[in-house]
Amino acid sequence: MAMLVSAVCIQASAQENWISLFDGKTLNGWHTYAKEEVGSLWQVQDGAITLDPAHRTKNGGGDIVTNESFNDFHLQLEWKIAKNGNSGIIFFIQEDPRYKNTWFTGPEMQVLDNDGHEDGKIIKHRAGNLYDLIAGTEGAVKEVGEWNLVDIINEKGVLTLKLNGIETAKTTLGDDHWKELIKNSKFSKGESPDFGKIFSGKIALQDHGNGVAYRNIRIQKL
Repeated sequence: MAMLVSAVCIQASAQENWISLFDGKTLNGWHTYAKEEVGSLWQVQDGAITLDPAHRTKNGGGDIVTNESFNDFHLQLEWKIAKNGNSGIIFFIQEDPRYKNTWFTGPEMQVLDNDGHEDGKIIKHRAGNLYDLIAGTEGAVKEVGEWNLVDIINEKGVLTLKLNGIETAKTTLGDDHWKELIKNSKFSKGESPDFGKIFSGKIALQDHGNGVAYRNIRIQKL
């Protein structure tokens, strides 16, 4: 009986450690990158944060980021992409006037319709990949229109990405291999000299111009 009680207590404690980043009703806790509020293109529909390009206005879009920054963490969420769509989950973002975009400092887990979007033809640009750095395990993503479960874990210098429970990428941040990955990527071109150098920061949902939805967004501080 004591062992059963102990196991229940551990499970309850683990549940309590999760922090919700989305209440299912509002966009509280988020803002458009480099702005104070969330652009009108992002809405809450059916318990999900959604982006519908049909409603685009001049200043209504842009990546949205958390108000809070995170160090070691376990981020979990679900995403659903529109047909032919492209988006992403970007992390370690430094919101500073020196950086014009979220991806100037933050790596990205790709969100994509692999079969419908041109990026699906590019190695390291497919759903679940650490974008332009590590090609992920194939077969993890679900059909367009279905929800996909994401786990992004940054713990003690080790970054792990999972898609629907399947590990798609794992790497040690800041070591020689990490530096080589960046050197061989588009991020070495000089536009973002601080990319991949800071391993804490804000988290973003990307506006890539296509329809996408995110829900059940939560995080554990490790």
